[in-house]
Amino acid sequence: MTSVLTIDVGGSHVKVLVEGESEPRRAGSGPGMNAKLMVAAAKQLADGWAWDRVSIGIPAPVHLDRIVADPINLGAGWIGFDFHEAFGTETRVVNDAAMQALGSYEGGTMLFLGFGTGLGSALVRDGIVHPMELGHLPYRKATFEDYVSTAAINRYGKKRWRRYVHDVVGRLAAALEPDYVVLGGGNADKLQELPPLSRLGENGNAFLGGFRLWDPNAPARIPG
Repeated sequence: MTSVLTIDVGGSHVKVLVEGESEPRRAGSGPGMNAKLMVAAAKQLADGWAWDRVSIGIPAPVHLDRIVADPINLGAGWIGFDFHEAFGTETRVVNDAAMQALGSYEGGTMLFLGFGTGLGSALVRDGIVHPMELGHLPYRKATFEDYVSTAAINRYGKKRWRRYVHDVVGRLAAALEPDYVVLGGGNADKLQELPPLSRLGENGNAFLGGFRLWDPNAPARIPG
């Protein structure tokens, strides 16, 4: 029987969970973390667990299990890094929002938006997960991400941040026409009211998405 170790890499934390366990383990990340440091941290966090496959969600564009641009909120040295060699076993690398979307999907057309250090995004249609970089599109005087990220909460305060979130969700939902929107990330629970068509994602959806990456019967898949 195979077992999957899922690693969820964020701008503030690296979190890991192996199938069969219920409590994730975490360590700090931040702008100084590169791929080698992340692998070392993940291995240390997973000490005592057994697995034979690895799923990694990274806040960066990924193509065919290869990171093609360094994450904006982490250090350099991610592009082309060989995680298969680093972990010594079968490894899949995907965009972190895509992995959360895979774990959140319940059919139909779903837009996933992750509110954390940045703004993650993915669209699932007809069982296919499409990673997106909507956070870097122009909005007001900057980008969507600049108005709904963790830095935006500190800059504008929670009240204005909530207004920006509602506006951003409304604009993206109007453009992409999903059946429903799942709001995830560490800041989603700071919303007092949810935008139309929206629901909060479960904390464990990123890990479920990592497990589903290897499941041929999963309700959706990420091409690659």
